[in-house]
Amino acid sequence: MAPERAEAIAAYDKPWAYVVLTKPDVTFLVVITTVAGFYLGSVGSMEWMRLVQTLCGTLLVAGGTAALNQYIERDMDSVMRRTAARPLPTGILQPNEVLWFGVATIAAGTIWLALAINALAALIALATSVSYLAAYTPLKTRTTLATAVGAIPGALPPLIGWAAARGNLSGGAWVLFAILFIWQFPHFMAIAWMYREDYARAGIQMLPVVDPSGDRTYRLILITSALLIPVSLLPAVVGINGIAYFFGAFVLGLLLLQVSCWANRARTNVRAKWLMHATVAHIPLLLIWMILDKLAH
Repeated sequence: MAPERAEAIAAYDKPWAYVVLTKPDVTFLVVITTVAGFYLGSVGSMEWMRLVQTLCGTLLVAGGTAALNQYIERDMDSVMRRTAARPLPTGILQPNEVLWFGVATIAAGTIWLALAINALAALIALATSVSYLAAYTPLKTRTTLATAVGAIPGALPPLIGWAAARGNLSGGAWVLFAILFIWQFPHFMAIAWMYREDYARAGIQMLPVVDPSGDRTYRLILITSALLIPVSLLPAVVGINGIAYFFGAFVLGLLLLQVSCWANRARTNVRAKWLMHATVAHIPLLLIWMILDKLAH
């Protein structure tokens, strides 16, 4: 291919490459959990414009964090099949472009939340970014405990929404945090099992990399899937939701546990993929059910 042609393709792809940097699939989960935190934390009528402002600031911080994560892990991404097509490994974007994009969007999002919402929401959003980049990211090549560390920033978006709506973090906010924290273990272990060879090639210490039999991996999946059932019932216990939510959450939890048991019986990549899809469906359905139940009351 002629250099001019390659340059034209790279220039054409560049705007979309910045979108890819923000990891839209992960951003969707951030949106769902932030909206849930905001709605469930709201007292009185829903402030729609405040919710929109909260989402704008939160998405900027989340997108910038995803970009800086890819900046830090660009060498690892280049040797993994599932990440080799990202903007940095392909050369569509250069490291300095990604660095400045990430820093600028995190700063813009934090300032937006501080000025338009409140200092607490801005602080939680910034803490999410810092803990993800400064703790979870470097630990991934050092210890399998990185997954537990990474589950902390992964569970913070509903707290941003709650803080934006109420200005504090009461007990309900921490219930949402607990649900998101535990949910991430079966979700990410399913992904890690599917891509264990890729992670090993990049030197990332996910549990399936050091557990070829899958005994420890699937034990963790089963334990956390089972634990998620009583934890997901807590919104009804603390008064956020009612009896309809209680039974709906119970059924959703049992279904996820059933899929986890089914995946454990064969431990194939196909079954791990189905488990991953089950977790992806579980958390939005659970949060939507929370919102609908509160709306009904």
